[in-house]
Amino acid sequence: MYLLQKLKAFERNIVFMRWGTSADYGKIKYVGQDFIEFEVIDGETLEYTETVLVNPNMILEIVLGGPDVSRVIAAVSSMLPAFGEDRFN
Repeated sequence: MYLLQKLKAFERNIVFMRWGTSADYGKIKYVGQDFIEFEVIDGETLEYTETVLVNPNMILEIVLGGPDVSRVIAAVSSMLPAFGEDRFN
């Protein structure tokens, strides 16, 4: 199985990805044939700071689970409005 096929199953999930000389937590937004669109999450504010297009050949490591990834997912999820909550008050 190719990396792109495997990553396609994890689109729209938060992961830790190491590529080239960078490593960040973020969300895999889109997996294409020749690039991966990755939204980087700032570790301190837990907000999406930038979108990076990564060549799949540059990816060195992707962590899909574990305590650190779970912590980031929980922190980002806690900032989402509750179901039915009126955000415009």
